[in-house]
Amino acid sequence: MTEQNRRILLKARPTGRPGPEHFELAETPLPEIGKNEVLVRHRFLSLDPYMRGRMDDSASYSAPVKLGEVMEGECVGEVVESRNPAFAPGDWVGGARGWQLYSAAPGHTVQKLPGVEGVPPSAYLGVLGMPGTTAWVGVTEIGQPRPGETFVVAAASGAVGGVAGQIAKAMGCRVVGIAGGAEKCRYVTEELGFDACLDHRGDLGAQLDEACPGGIDVYFENVGGAVQEAVFPRMRDFGRIAFCGMVAGYNVRPLPPGPNLTSVVRKRLRLQGFIVSDHPRAWATWRERGAAWIRAGKLRWKEDVAEGLENAPDAFIGLLEGKNFGKLVVKL
Repeated sequence: MTEQNRRILLKARPTGRPGPEHFELAETPLPEIGKNEVLVRHRFLSLDPYMRGRMDDSASYSAPVKLGEVMEGECVGEVVESRNPAFAPGDWVGGARGWQLYSAAPGHTVQKLPGVEGVPPSAYLGVLGMPGTTAWVGVTEIGQPRPGETFVVAAASGAVGGVAGQIAKAMGCRVVGIAGGAEKCRYVTEELGFDACLDHRGDLGAQLDEACPGGIDVYFENVGGAVQEAVFPRMRDFGRIAFCGMVAGYNVRPLPPGPNLTSVVRKRLRLQGFIVSDHPRAWATWRERGAAWIRAGKLRWKEDVAEGLENAPDAFIGLLEGKNFGKLVVKL
């Protein structure tokens, strides 16, 4: 075991697009653990769009990362030292935090990973973790699609969108994805089983008219920007929009004006933003349901793996520009 912990710190706050200059790689002594704590050697780090908001010093649903502190992020890894009777060295756990190789954590903040055949530990950062649970909540609690309805999801090849569309398909919907590029669109239809996938780099409005001639009943929003502008006027009466993310605007300062909301009244639309941490009971429900679907061959996912902690900043910058293909994780 190395005697040093390597960490990625927030060096400066970006005003738009983050760059390598906003991060710093530092070495510190290994953290010491106290009573009921465990020392975890991180093996996989999750990179997610919400982390861009943590880099800003502004009011949000969670506190920003302080300058000079380790970047926020969830990890899975192995217990290497334990002062908690519920854990032993060698246990795989989730819930460890930070862009770093090691962390000391109270036992109640980490969970042993269940051994599910065919499911690697990194999946608990994606399809069976926060992104998968986010998809479950957004579809079942916010969108509430009914059999035969048209369900559209942006960033359909991503960690959240790919699972959201598969859930909606299992609920009997006609599912249309939106993704960037022919390769991602082929994956969404051929591997994930969506009815159609539209390339937002083309004339998205015309593609939506062809794929959704009767309009859209439920829209799962991950992107915002031009994609939202194309979808919004095509919502049907009593349509629902689950606002999960708006990644197109995360690096834009100042923020552009939003859509004309007159149709919200005329069409009686329901628009709701949500944060998955507000739905704690959903985590266990989805993990059980998702694991069962995986065992039955009914749930697919894709990982985009970056190698090495030192490459986390570049991988994260690419994530915000849509360069990843599937759930982005860093192998540490």
